[in-house]
Amino acid sequence: MSWKDLVTEENIKKILSDFSEFEKSKNTPEIKLSAQELAGMIDHTLLKSDATISEINQLCEEAMQNNFASVCVNPSYVDTCFNLIKSSNVKVCTVIGFPLGATTTQSKFLEAEEAIKNGAEELDMVINIGKLKDNDYQFVFEDLNSIADLSKKHLCTSKVILETCLLSDEEKVIACLLAKEAGLNFVKTSTGFSKSGATVHDVALMKFVVGDKLKVKASGGIRSYEDAIAMINAGATRLGASAGVKIIAGQKSESSY
Repeated sequence: MSWKDLVTEENIKKILSDFSEFEKSKNTPEIKLSAQELAGMIDHTLLKSDATISEINQLCEEAMQNNFASVCVNPSYVDTCFNLIKSSNVKVCTVIGFPLGATTTQSKFLEAEEAIKNGAEELDMVINIGKLKDNDYQFVFEDLNSIADLSKKHLCTSKVILETCLLSDEEKVIACLLAKEAGLNFVKTSTGFSKSGATVHDVALMKFVVGDKLKVKASGGIRSYEDAIAMINAGATRLGASAGVKIIAGQKSESSY
């Protein structure tokens, strides 16, 4: 079955109906994680436009001290981070087509290619939201597939940011189906720069659609241990947060990301 067969109106309605029934019958025990276990699921994030080199240095130090999964930075800081953390297990994650997703496929590809050369091991690409809403699924699929194929070639982890706060549930399902067929590794909720961030509902829906084939990253508005655990219980296996240090310390952050 091709992606064109999956994104029919009939199939989308069936998936949403099945998800509704799944949610009503779900009775799974809550996951509890230690600070150390939780740290290994966090992408320690600094994506604000006015981030300075001293803040980037601090981000990397904190990531290494706490054994976070990665540092997530804008592309111009990839090589800096790579050189700072290359002796550790922390990976360098960067964003592609960020934060709007509205650049061309070629520009996303070139941005991703340069980031990989500079040391990025994980790529978080923003989906083209307007094209998705225009039902231009061929464009969206090819856009996603270009980054998925490049990532596979270089053994990178690929994630697509859906910006769920701007999508209907139907559009979230379609985006997840396209991502799955395009060969990405993760679907991710949010940039942290739009109207709102991750919700338990969106994470659960995304996980239901992608199943075991893809993983889910929750990001945007995760400011406490309780927030993090709620997302993990909904199906996330990775969290994007600028408040990682406070989260694993059991504190609450006032950060907007």
